[in-house]
Amino acid sequence: MLRVAIDGPGGTGKSTIAKAIAERFEIEYIDTGAMYRALGLKASKLCIDPDDEAAVKAMLDDTVIDFDSGRTMLDGEDVSGLIRTNEISMAASNYSKLAIVRAKVDEVSRHLAATKDVVMEGRDIGTTVIPDAEVKIFMTASPEIRARRRYNQLIEQGRDADYDTIYKEIQERDYQDSHREVSPLRQADDAAFLDSSDMTLEESIDAVAELVAAAL
Repeated sequence: MLRVAIDGPGGTGKSTIAKAIAERFEIEYIDTGAMYRALGLKASKLCIDPDDEAAVKAMLDDTVIDFDSGRTMLDGEDVSGLIRTNEISMAASNYSKLAIVRAKVDEVSRHLAATKDVVMEGRDIGTTVIPDAEVKIFMTASPEIRARRRYNQLIEQGRDADYDTIYKEIQERDYQDSHREVSPLRQADDAAFLDSSDMTLEESIDAVAELVAAAL
């Protein structure tokens, strides 16, 4: 069994790197962040107050999240593009503070990790979801670098973007993720630390691949 857990704050390139690792080692990529984003998208559309736990629970009981060839499926609909906005990122952070929301995502994640070789990225994969993963990595980069990367990504996609707004939202989400009561963002004691601030994407992928290869 090979389970790779990649944790870290938003904007570090975890998703892109995890996908590359999955392809290189021919294992399944599980995007837990996309699950939270999908739930944040649905809750936002339904105007559910994060403090209304009964309403959140009812929504979760009536929600199915799956992955199909790299696409995020929410109740049978491909929402891969809809969940990659700053607004939904903040919504995901707000709802992910709830224990019942994290329990929903953890349940799906653990089931997948128990049935196949996987690379999984998120905020608490190595600390909570699969703490016995064969490979654990904590990735980070400075807020300025992460904001610039996100800004460039949006511009390349032809979408409107403001660097200062993105930088502020990244700082806000970092604070929320690291200070929430349930499974806060932190480095697992046995995780390798990787700062990608001064690394290219390919260098980051190669660095993670070396850690995976060493475990094999």
